[in-house]
Amino acid sequence: MEEKQFAGILNGAVPGEPVKKDENSRRGNWGNQIEFVLTSVGYAVGLGNVWRFPYLCYRNGGGAFMLPYFIMLVFCGIPLFFLELSFGQFASLGCLGVWKISPMFKGVGYGMMVVSTYIGIYYNVVICIAFYYFFMSMTNVLPWTYCNNPWNTPDCSGVLGGGSNRFNVSLANTTTSLVAGVSEVVNRTKRTSPSEEYWKHYVLNISDDIGNFGEVRLPILGCLAVSWFVVFLCLIRGVKSSGKVVYFTATFPYVVLTILFIRGITLEGAVNGIKYYLTPQWHKVLDAKVWGDAASQIFYSLGCAWGGLITMASYNKFHNNCFRDSIIISITNCATSVYAGFVIFSILGFMAHNLNVPVSEVADHGPGLAFVAYPEALTLLPISPLWSLLFFFMLILLGLGTQFCLLETLVTAVVDEIGTDWIIRNKTVVTLSVAIIGFLLGVPLTTRAGIYWLLLMDNYAASFSLVVISCIMCICVMYVYGHKKYFKDVEMMLGFPPPLFFKVCWRFISPVIISFILIFTVIQYKPITYNNYVYPGWSLAIGFCMAMSSVICIPVYALYKISRSPGATFRERLKFACQPHPSWGPALQEHRIGRYASLASEDTVESRPLREKQELKEEQKGELKEEPKEEEEEEDKERRDEISLTIQGSNGSTNTKKTPIPGEWGIPTPISQGPS
Repeated sequence: MEEKQFAGILNGAVPGEPVKKDENSRRGNWGNQIEFVLTSVGYAVGLGNVWRFPYLCYRNGGGAFMLPYFIMLVFCGIPLFFLELSFGQFASLGCLGVWKISPMFKGVGYGMMVVSTYIGIYYNVVICIAFYYFFMSMTNVLPWTYCNNPWNTPDCSGVLGGGSNRFNVSLANTTTSLVAGVSEVVNRTKRTSPSEEYWKHYVLNISDDIGNFGEVRLPILGCLAVSWFVVFLCLIRGVKSSGKVVYFTATFPYVVLTILFIRGITLEGAVNGIKYYLTPQWHKVLDAKVWGDAASQIFYSLGCAWGGLITMASYNKFHNNCFRDSIIISITNCATSVYAGFVIFSILGFMAHNLNVPVSEVADHGPGLAFVAYPEALTLLPISPLWSLLFFFMLILLGLGTQFCLLETLVTAVVDEIGTDWIIRNKTVVTLSVAIIGFLLGVPLTTRAGIYWLLLMDNYAASFSLVVISCIMCICVMYVYGHKKYFKDVEMMLGFPPPLFFKVCWRFISPVIISFILIFTVIQYKPITYNNYVYPGWSLAIGFCMAMSSVICIPVYALYKISRSPGATFRERLKFACQPHPSWGPALQEHRIGRYASLASEDTVESRPLREKQELKEEQKGELKEEPKEEEEEEDKERRDEISLTIQGSNGSTNTKKTPIPGEWGIPTPISQGPS
């Protein structure tokens, strides 16, 4: 009995509930709850935790930045995370289907799909570059170690000297030679490292303008095909296959981080890097920009408003404790960011010590950290190809964990929206189609101008539009649908109401913080640049169009829905468009209790698994057939009672009631009325 209860808890069922293989036999469920948690951790913990948070931390006051960061986590991050998980789990639908809660706001779901499409396109390009560096690390000497390569320029200044024959020099001798020649490096007015030139002139062969595409970089294109193929294979059976892959992809990065951390803190100068990362500058806490960066990092890091959280939660069992999951995943995400900071800055501190320059001169973020600064630091380590392989393998796994959810979000939205038996049976075909389209749309990013477009999409496609989408989602659920109804929905699902703190955050605090992030984003806006390159106006206009393309879905669909709604006046149509669809609620009939029990109509049946639909229809037909049978049996019984009363008693008297026709229903004819 205890084993069954334990299995039930793992599968997301409440104690005492019978353990089932899949509650929702049509859509499927996670194999167990660990798969959901690991997938969500892999989704939330991405490249930004490694290449953005540590940089923001040291730039905004070191340890002092932790204060606003964790305050924003508590008041904005965890509540929004819990809201999206509970939203998707309650309806067991993806980012489009859940808007049966208020059909007029379905444009929010389309906006989430557009955002996930943009991110999915360029995110896999970043993964494919990590694949390229991973493959190129399979050598005795890392190709970005020295300045004696055909792609290097006269400005190149290598840390380890000019030739590969210097590679076998011990670390101590290398450091000695660096001290002798450090003045030359520092006094250079323009120093470029071998890793920077390898990145610009060999990997990217970057053009001089965003409009100058040039040729496709075939090695990068090949790695992009590999990346999409890996993602497709891992999602070939939906959450059933990806749920098994995440046991490795979500956990092994922590193994690599730990290995790099142990190696990093044992290096000379590592302590200086960590001090630079964590030393509090408390006066910066009063700077509004620090709070804005903290709120933005929490919001973007957790993946709110991408649609992925709703999608992943929709495959949970109905009674899964998503409140517990939201806290575990959110804290794990933020702890990973802090931990990654130690890994990054211990190595950068070692590099700064060897170059005899401040840590600020070697610190970087984004692609500059992942593909320039950190790879250069790795060349200083003995057996540098090994550490390079581990680092880029970690980046690949971190990226894939997020990419799995982005692709599954799009596939689930398409399958749920069409909803036919054929599309559900052939979900793999949809997954393959989306992967092929994503690959083709990513091809322009593998050209010589690809890095310009990648950064343009990163800065505009998923910036303020996410904030708008999240804010409207809060308003819709809390104020249009109604906070009291939603609190009861959560209580029906979890067995307990949301804590008071979350009720207050959902209704007041989180929307205010989201609005603050939006205002901060607008005020702090600066046109995008890449190193010294300034983007032309026409490219910025394209960026704004990408940003608006997801937001514009909301008012356009709202107007469309209102125009198609019944009603004599605009107010009546608006009211009808905001009302929940009759099929809104738990997907399975067994969970439709309370106010949802009365909505068990034919519309509701459509959202249930195929087998349940057929069984319910047969039951309904059976009930209709049984009703006349029951009436006939009652009449039959009454007539039998009447017949029995016609038989004369011992005193020879008979009942005065009407006697039925003799012989009817097989009753023998009375002797007194028989033939003579």
